[in-house]
Amino acid sequence: MAHLLVVESWVGSMSRLLPRAIAEGGHHFTFLTRDLDHYLRSAPGDSEPHPLLTARNVLTADTNDPQGLLPYVERLQRALSFDGVVSSCDYYLPTVAAVAERLALPGPRADAVLAACRKDLTRRRLAEAGVPGPRFALCRDLAEASAAAREIGYPLVVKPVDLCAGMYVRQVGDERQLAQALRALAAFPVNARGQLRDPAVLLEELLTGPEVSVETVSFGGEVHVVGVTGKTIGGAPAFVEAGHLFPADLEPALARAAADTAVAALRALGLDQVVAHTELKLTPDGPRIIEVNPRPAGNRITELVRRVTGVDLAAACVDVALGRRPDLTGQATAAGSAAIAFLLPDRDGVLAAVEGADTVRAHPAVVELTLAPPGRTVRRAASNNEYAGHVMTVDAAAGGASRTAEHLLARLALRYEHDPAATA
Repeated sequence: MAHLLVVESWVGSMSRLLPRAIAEGGHHFTFLTRDLDHYLRSAPGDSEPHPLLTARNVLTADTNDPQGLLPYVERLQRALSFDGVVSSCDYYLPTVAAVAERLALPGPRADAVLAACRKDLTRRRLAEAGVPGPRFALCRDLAEASAAAREIGYPLVVKPVDLCAGMYVRQVGDERQLAQALRALAAFPVNARGQLRDPAVLLEELLTGPEVSVETVSFGGEVHVVGVTGKTIGGAPAFVEAGHLFPADLEPALARAAADTAVAALRALGLDQVVAHTELKLTPDGPRIIEVNPRPAGNRITELVRRVTGVDLAAACVDVALGRRPDLTGQATAAGSAAIAFLLPDRDGVLAAVEGADTVRAHPAVVELTLAPPGRTVRRAASNNEYAGHVMTVDAAAGGASRTAEHLLARLALRYEHDPAATA
């Protein structure tokens, strides 16, 4: 039985899958957080604790202070003897890698994780290695951004260097929209975990074409491609993930090209001992890297992968954190495809109901239906943090699950309080 240290986490899907994978592997874990209330507020039910709080030990420390945290975890190591350290939250992945190095535990190089988590460093490393991506510029103020925008050419993408879930990523078409995007980002100086942000922004060439992600597991210098996920993007001028299909509905040659480009990006960044989720655009000129995430995919993509291939990426994440070669052989399933479609609020308001749920839930292809409850305040979707629910489907045919999920999503209708349609 191994003992893992889990340092913070997202409170969504992976925060539940990791504890499950640890337990199913016959291991136990200690959970370390700076804000216990963050997870208490996110319990899935009134009488059920968040799975992270079922840890053998739940400890608090300032996880936002890596320099102070390292000597603290050294003292914990002498008392508790950790065999690995892991997190699912992007904001703490560099800290986890630094902890692993300090304690001589398995894990990716800390500098490689930092380069993947910082979008400007990713761009520089990949450009130096010749891995294809958009033209880009790092800007500190509007004057620099305006000059760079004229050189790159509108329309382009404004992107923070250190936020996640598509937050404040915007397409802009002129200098007025550019200034608006920069002002909005400047008004968000601290991220959701209380960390001071870098005010620099990336300007990037707007890439066109289908978007995909490549799910990989790296171990011992080898990269195993688990598969390619198709993605649907909405919410313009934001870039909100509206749905996913695994495996992506692509010609084999194009899927191989996407996978090869993702592997080249991982090697250019020096990432090993890691489960990764690399996002790309399949442009007319070939695959181009959007970003590299040195952790398992979010938005239930890992569950799509498991339902089709039998490969458990959460379990693989635990294995590589322990320095063990993961089992990626998978198993036969009845699913030729699995898909998820997200319910995006089109306005701000308080939900009165989600209509059509009973019809959707009864469909034989549905394996998950999660909907925000009445009384929940929602916002018009401008990032991947503002979903009002999702429907997940499986199908024996390749690509079939996506068509079903999108059809069923169209049967759902959000009704808001103080809306005549909600009280008619």
